[in-house]
Amino acid sequence: MTTRIAVVDDETIVCSRLSRALGKDGATVEAFTEGGTFLARHAEVPFDLVFLDVNLPDGDGIAHIPAIKAASPATEVIVVTGYGSIESAIAAVKAGAFHYVQKPVKLAEVRHLARSALERAALRRENRELREALREADGEKPIIGSAPAIRRVFAMIDKVAPVDCNVLLLGASGTGKELVARAIHRQSGRSERPFVSFNCGGFSEELISSELFGYEKGAFTGAGATKIGLLEAAAGGTVFLDEIGEMPLAMQVRLLRAIQERRILRVGGVTPIDLDIRIVAATNKDLKHEAAVGAFREDLFFRLNVVTIHLPRLDERREDIAPLAMHFLSKYGAAFRKAVTAIDPEAMAILANYSYPGNVRELENIIERGVALADGDTLRVRDLPSDLRQLSFDSMEGEGLASLEDMERRYIAKVLERTGYNKGLASKILDIPRTTLWRKIKQYGLE
Repeated sequence: MTTRIAVVDDETIVCSRLSRALGKDGATVEAFTEGGTFLARHAEVPFDLVFLDVNLPDGDGIAHIPAIKAASPATEVIVVTGYGSIESAIAAVKAGAFHYVQKPVKLAEVRHLARSALERAALRRENRELREALREADGEKPIIGSAPAIRRVFAMIDKVAPVDCNVLLLGASGTGKELVARAIHRQSGRSERPFVSFNCGGFSEELISSELFGYEKGAFTGAGATKIGLLEAAAGGTVFLDEIGEMPLAMQVRLLRAIQERRILRVGGVTPIDLDIRIVAATNKDLKHEAAVGAFREDLFFRLNVVTIHLPRLDERREDIAPLAMHFLSKYGAAFRKAVTAIDPEAMAILANYSYPGNVRELENIIERGVALADGDTLRVRDLPSDLRQLSFDSMEGEGLASLEDMERRYIAKVLERTGYNKGLASKILDIPRTTLWRKIKQYGLE
């Protein structure tokens, strides 16, 4: 991929000289004499490197660095000015600049700085790609969706992740609470430390105690060696406690003490162990009500409920059903080594109108089953569970009989609405070329 460099300077002669010099190394160079024009272009197609003048006709160049980084965090910035000072150099570096040079610039120095900045950008990119590859290898999954309800969750994640406080996730089973917990950890200052998950439901008090707090050798019959608990193992990282509402009251007392004192004792131990962890808890229960009736400790509830994030049910974000279905189709097509790349329009209509009591997890299971059963490259109605297949023509009852053309117009309109007028996705769902979809949209007046 060709390297893209921007030169932003109010002097056209400087723009011309730098552009020629930087272009000798094979980069594509664009010059701008105003910051606003450059920022608009950078937002469209980000540059890899920017040579930025301090004094621009429309403002201070250093003040543009946050906007440059916001549009493309990987972009490196080299500040250029004819009025150098220690104060402005410090301001540029604090704002995120890679380097700071004074006019008149030496072209050999400029080319050397450009190579150094681009090498650092490439190294950062490689590190980021490696981290992403490792996360995928560890089974990390993306949160998919663009509906208003899930966008509010994204906004809350962005706000709370950098703040080192406990978080309580509320949502029905299958809404993706662990995905949200992992996203909070990934965007936090603890991202390089462990993420530890534990389900509090269905276990005895003794088992929860040994798993969370660990035990010393000989603490009880069968304790042949010291075991480090999950709270201790997560040192510096995040502990995700799923189904926290199911934790026995006696264990709630012990967890509360650990949170308050930031230290624990292993079972059978006498030496306190300091804790440095963040807790993200999740439940499908109303913990405030549970605390009111004595089923959950109120003081623990307040400790966990510093920030609450409510996760929407899938039927509250129906416009995300189609993108999620296509994501799972791709996932299980690769997992099962089957070239299933499309969903029949009638099957997608059934999926779009189903209630999903099991939420996203149920949709994933439906698509996994469908891909396993599919014969060709398309998941069809016959590949869906029998209770969903009954929705096929039953859902059309009461609509009256309409012409084939009218049914086609109404169905295309429904698919466009469900996909947020994403024509690429709509054409895949309808299993027609994009050119045909464009022609149908014009024919039926669906622009």
